[in-house]
Amino acid sequence: MTHLEEELQKLFYQMNDMASLVEGQIEKCIASLVDEDKGLAREVVFNEKRVNAYELKIDKDCENIFTLLNPFAQDMRFVFATLKINYNLERIGDNAEGIAHYVIDFEKGFDKNLLEECRFYEMAETVKLMLSASNRAYAERNAKLARTVFSMDSILDAINKQATDLIADYIGKNPHNVKQALFLMTIIRKLERVGDHVTNIAEEIIFFLEAKVLKHGKKASLMDNDDE
Repeated sequence: MTHLEEELQKLFYQMNDMASLVEGQIEKCIASLVDEDKGLAREVVFNEKRVNAYELKIDKDCENIFTLLNPFAQDMRFVFATLKINYNLERIGDNAEGIAHYVIDFEKGFDKNLLEECRFYEMAETVKLMLSASNRAYAERNAKLARTVFSMDSILDAINKQATDLIADYIGKNPHNVKQALFLMTIIRKLERVGDHVTNIAEEIIFFLEAKVLKHGKKASLMDNDDE
């Protein structure tokens, strides 16, 4: 095995570890909200440091491979795609931490009827399925599996679009629960952004495997401040 092959393999394994960590962050932040578990939410906040450390390490390794080992063709696409996937996973981790903070800061549990009406449970399950599919697609180098996230993302878009009117109506009927409703609106927005980032990851996997550049035409730009 050449030095380049060794470094590519190491990068692949590191990326899989990062993906597993972020997937766990999403699962835990959702569970903390549903189960009203502030301890689990605090664990998500604490683990964000690990996510950031992984991102910095993977970024550095990608840069070293580019500058020192001169990959070409598919190897170059792999490193470039991994670099961009790493960015999107870190942003997903930021959203998980943000949701966890809302769980910690809110003094009581969320209205279960409101969660049901806003299709929060469906949204949460869809997000978890999307992230699991994209992580497996990377690990297994499976473009067909990566493509399955696109149809799931449309579910998130629909739920996000409906949420504004539903929550506005809820506030009108429950003015004493305004804070809760606004928190939930922000959480729904964050989950929709997670879906956008997972879609980006799927596109990078397809780019790496098939040398095809996909443009999914998302409404909003995923800039650095989109998850704050």
